[in-house]
Amino acid sequence: MLTALSIRDVVLIERLDLSFDAGLTVLTGETGAGKSILLDSLGLALGARADAGLVRAGTEQASVTAGFAPPPGHPVQALLVEQGLAAEDEVVLRRIVGKDGRSRAFVNDQPVGVALLRRIGAMLVEVQGQHEQMGLADPASHAGFLDRFSVPQPVRAAVAAAWRGWRDSLIRLQAARAAIETAARDEEWLRHAVDELATLAPQEGEEDRLAAERQRLQQGERRAEAIASALSELTPKDRRNSGPASALRSASRALQRLVPNNQPDAINPAAEAMAALDRAEEALAEAETLLTRLANEADADPRQLEQAEERLFALRAAARKHAVPVVELPALLDRLCDRLAALTSGEAEVAELEQAARDGRARYVAAAEAVSKARQAASTRLDQEVAKELPPLRLDKARFHAEVAPVPEAEWGSGGTDSVRFLIATNPGQEPGPLARVASGGEMSRLMLALKVVLSAGSVVPTLVFDEVDSGIGGATAAAVGERLARVAEGVQVLVVTHSPQVAARGVSHLRVAKAAVGNRTATHVAILTVAERREEIARMLAGETITAAARAAADDLLGVRSAPDPNGN
Repeated sequence: MLTALSIRDVVLIERLDLSFDAGLTVLTGETGAGKSILLDSLGLALGARADAGLVRAGTEQASVTAGFAPPPGHPVQALLVEQGLAAEDEVVLRRIVGKDGRSRAFVNDQPVGVALLRRIGAMLVEVQGQHEQMGLADPASHAGFLDRFSVPQPVRAAVAAAWRGWRDSLIRLQAARAAIETAARDEEWLRHAVDELATLAPQEGEEDRLAAERQRLQQGERRAEAIASALSELTPKDRRNSGPASALRSASRALQRLVPNNQPDAINPAAEAMAALDRAEEALAEAETLLTRLANEADADPRQLEQAEERLFALRAAARKHAVPVVELPALLDRLCDRLAALTSGEAEVAELEQAARDGRARYVAAAEAVSKARQAASTRLDQEVAKELPPLRLDKARFHAEVAPVPEAEWGSGGTDSVRFLIATNPGQEPGPLARVASGGEMSRLMLALKVVLSAGSVVPTLVFDEVDSGIGGATAAAVGERLARVAEGVQVLVVTHSPQVAARGVSHLRVAKAAVGNRTATHVAILTVAERREEIARMLAGETITAAARAAADDLLGVRSAPDPNGN
């Protein structure tokens, strides 16, 4: 319910803080005192259109804050969680409007869009007035009201479950058909791709293994080339290039000529050099032997490297062709094979899914027929209950009808296969039509009251606002309006703006709206009336400007209070 309303700088209201109780709260005051400003302020907090004209003259902005205490499990909590907002026990809606007309909205001090604010507000407050109706006036809400009025919850749950089951089977069927159509359209390409990949036969981790093997073979090839190059330098095949061994032998022969032929025992002055040349020749021969051995031991096989590279390049080319990493080629082959298999096995699967969809539809239709039957019974009962409420509200010639009608299959949904509309004919011989089109402002408000008396137990909105529901009526009709407002307020919080003393006397709380001039400015004030003040206000509503003893006595009678002598003798 609405627990608090704080208004700052809205038209004639400079500062106003109000608290509200459960039950029926009445707002009274002279015409033009500012009751509509109060409702406009509440509407602003609920997401109504912002208008720069609401900002009090001389100020930069207007603000309205409304606090609510929704009952446990109220749908607004789920909506808050869905929108990522804190789901607290109290819901605080705030709206700020600048003098340029721009506005900002907040829920529990978190900024939100006005559309979300409006959704939340519609779940917390329903307004019924002569010029604006919400909730019951919206045909989209009628099925929900009728269902909560008298359609058993298990019946409604069954049709919702059947609808979900049917829709799920249709989704699976559609997916299977789409898969077959896609596979059939791409069959030639699929077969070619599968044959190509199957021939290639990619293996898990093959790219890494081939890359390592390629590197190993390349290193072996470079090692063999180095050994061969070294051997070629030691033992050149070109006769014009004598090589290092021949050079060493030539040098040794040249040094031997230093000893005269006729002196064989003479000492050669280059003996040490010749010995060094001999050692070098021996070392060179040993190096040649070692290199020859290494060359024989080298396992470099150019063909093996070529094969590894060809395989690696083939894998990478296939990966580029199919726009996947090489590592995913085996999985791609499996997927393509599955798609090909679907061409043969898919028809059987589609046949099974088609039967499942037919079965799901049959279950849904059966559940929807049960809901329709329950709604027809509920419609008859609702018509009878509302008919009882109309005569006391001076709507004795009106005829109300809750129409339950089938809709095309394209409009079926989780709620069933029919639409519900609340229709009214206010004059004899008139065909019933939509509420908002047929009834006048006053008739509409009283009709909404009659419906609320019957349907309030099924409403999820905890606060109802009636704006001058008693306009144009008086006497017994106004008393009947007050009595019904009190009955509705037994189940939900009700706020009513009224000019009728019979209605005002029914309030549990009474707020008086008044306008007063302070200096050169006019301001609207709201006072919570005491018991004595209520008596005076209702007497004023009965008598006008001059309050008489008879008016006070009549006020006491309406309030159910025994008249007592007035201390002033009035």
